[in-house]
Amino acid sequence: MEHLEVNIPTYARTALSLLEKAGFEAWCVGGCVRDTLRGSTPHDWDICTSALPQETMRVFSGFTRIPTGLKHGTVTVIIEGSQLEITTYRTDGDYSDHRRPDKVIFVRDIDGDLERRDFTMNAMCLDLRGRLYDPFGGREDMSRGVIRCVGDPRKRFDEDALRIFRAVRFAAKTGFAIDEPTARAALDMRGDLKNVSAERLYSELKTLLVQPFAGKALREYRDIIAEVIPELAPCFGFRQNNPHHCYDVWEHITYSVDNAPAEELIRLTMLLHDIAKPTVATVDENGVSHFKKHPTEGAKLADTILRRLKADNSTREKVCALIQYHDDRFPPERKPVRRFLSAHGYEFFADWLKVRRADTLAQSEYMRGEKLAALTEIEKLAGELMAESSCLTLAQLEVRGGDMAALGLKGREIGEMLGKLLALVVDDCIPNEKQALMSAAERIMSECREQS
Repeated sequence: MEHLEVNIPTYARTALSLLEKAGFEAWCVGGCVRDTLRGSTPHDWDICTSALPQETMRVFSGFTRIPTGLKHGTVTVIIEGSQLEITTYRTDGDYSDHRRPDKVIFVRDIDGDLERRDFTMNAMCLDLRGRLYDPFGGREDMSRGVIRCVGDPRKRFDEDALRIFRAVRFAAKTGFAIDEPTARAALDMRGDLKNVSAERLYSELKTLLVQPFAGKALREYRDIIAEVIPELAPCFGFRQNNPHHCYDVWEHITYSVDNAPAEELIRLTMLLHDIAKPTVATVDENGVSHFKKHPTEGAKLADTILRRLKADNSTREKVCALIQYHDDRFPPERKPVRRFLSAHGYEFFADWLKVRRADTLAQSEYMRGEKLAALTEIEKLAGELMAESSCLTLAQLEVRGGDMAALGLKGREIGEMLGKLLALVVDDCIPNEKQALMSAAERIMSECREQS
């Protein structure tokens, strides 16, 4: 058994030590071992032990204990302010719903526990003294850059079809390739993803998209992605005969994901931003492709997809709005920048800018430099406008509804007038001063009377 110099956090070391002193085996297991061997900082540390759940409860009687899932063998213990999941060695019964085992059988043997796990790199464990136990060759697979199922991949995927999608997510996280038998089984069995709840698929998708090699994984395992979002399939190989593009629609989407910041909202937007291009594509007499209205149609498709995936309303609405306006372009001048900020707000503008840059970086080199320079200037102008506290919203106008009512306006007329005044201020037609605003309102009212 190999010995490693590993910095196990003190709260996890305390748990391992207490379990061993009580006569039980105890190991750090799963993702924390994998990430440590990769040189990354684990998000959390999990422990598996030969102690039964009630025995674990007794060992940690002096700590806060949460019986998270006693029937599945898990107890959460709070040590030094950190939550630590401690789970009894177990084997699983049949998976009749392709999601959860019909029953859990507690065992005293670590091998029985490890052999039920999904991938070899997740089936390694580490004890208090830094001894690595790796019966399925997870470390060697990691050194070769391979994701491989523990045992028969078809059996692993039949137990829980979400593992098919998780394999792609781990490829996106590590840059590793899925080994050939595992990849073949994943492709053959991808139809079983229909048995997985939308919530679990959406959670896995969001995690996949923010990984360092997300674009690469999307390109290499596109058929698995399309099993979750079939609306993406028409983008595969769909050529963009246009000087602004050098990739087909799907490749462009994946490279735009690569070029976006690793934020769920932005990368979800990039995944779906051009999804409607195949449905609206036209070709002119010169053989050049055009994709008019693809932002509007794309927003509609994205809304359908995100509702199906049970995305939260806030994310769905923001993604669809960004798709709707992702192709909006205007010169780097104060007036159009003010108009955009007034219409959408600075927070939306900041996200829109990330989307525009990611989109541009995934296009051809044709005018790319000019496009990026214009976005930089637009960002600078927006910053100046915000620093100047420019009037961009109704709340910043120097007149209120009561002022309009004093002119004889009522109900909806008041809101409409305030909107017209704001537009005049945003366009620098009048200053944001009360007297100028009141005079402009009177002039507009007079013009309306003359026209009626």
